[in-house]
Amino acid sequence: MKKIAVLGLGKVGTLVATLLSERFEVTGFDKQPPHYDYKHPFNTETLDLSDASKIETALKGFDTVVSALPYFLNKPIAKFAHDFGLHYFDLTEDVPTTNYIRSLSDTAKAAMVPQCGLAPGFIGIMGFDLTKAFTKVRDVELRVGALPRYPNGLLAYSFTWSSYGVLNEYLNDAEVIHNGVRKMVPSLEGTEYISIEGQEFEAFSTSGGLGTLCETLEGKVDTLNYKTMRYPGHGKLMRFLMYELIMKDDFETLERVLTNAKPPVEEDVVYVYAVVEGWKGDKIARAEYWKAFYPIEIGGHKWRAISWTTAAAIAATVEMVADNKLPQKGFIKQEDIDYKTFLETPSGKLYNS
Repeated sequence: MKKIAVLGLGKVGTLVATLLSERFEVTGFDKQPPHYDYKHPFNTETLDLSDASKIETALKGFDTVVSALPYFLNKPIAKFAHDFGLHYFDLTEDVPTTNYIRSLSDTAKAAMVPQCGLAPGFIGIMGFDLTKAFTKVRDVELRVGALPRYPNGLLAYSFTWSSYGVLNEYLNDAEVIHNGVRKMVPSLEGTEYISIEGQEFEAFSTSGGLGTLCETLEGKVDTLNYKTMRYPGHGKLMRFLMYELIMKDDFETLERVLTNAKPPVEEDVVYVYAVVEGWKGDKIARAEYWKAFYPIEIGGHKWRAISWTTAAAIAATVEMVADNKLPQKGFIKQEDIDYKTFLETPSGKLYNS
């Protein structure tokens, strides 16, 4: 792995290209200039990333492609990577897109690794690692919240990452294991309340956060679920917008209205919370993980928490494949990634900050 193409130079893609350029020859592609206006340590080329034919031409000569694009643009890119034997990585939370990429992997000559972000991605790597200390696992509950640090308004939210991705997670059904049975449940439902160090949150089901964990843990646990954390009241308002006003049927308008009303904030926070219960020998036990991640400085620039946690996760996965710490071809699940090794990579070390 020497020449890497990063597609999409938004907040996350720009940082992915920055992190990987410390070791690889990186070229970033986008129709717009990189997110931050500074002297980038990587090459850039202007390209309309919605035109699959132009992407195919541009990517010839690379051995790896990293997509930081919205999920709905990833299928043709993955197909090109498969056909030309390129390693492929993306951030998609979309289950049909992942299933399509997986269908290509049986004949892939290189690694096919979707879902490499925060959730799915880091939360699955870390959560699955917690289960390894148990003789038998009963429950696995994973929670992530990417939120404004100082919320205001009834929604108490800001679109610090892809609004399309957020709404896609809210709209599609979520996969869980409940009473030992793998099933689908509606997103924005199953609301629970969490209090951590005096801070109140709500959490509700959203799609895609578990990646392939339901498949991996089917028949081994009674309960497995992923929920998105928000400040109290957010879920009720989103259900009102999407289902009572039926704006789920006008996705483009909903996305435009919310993006205009709740622009990104500079001071954000990412909360990661995981609970695993089960038995260690003959004793019932419980393991927990809780951490809040804040904006940090990388390369002389301040990066939002959601940007660097997402970028560091996919960059660390690329580094592991480059170092032969992961298979060199075929589909790689997030739970195949060793948590300790992940944290030892140059990008993974950022999670220790």
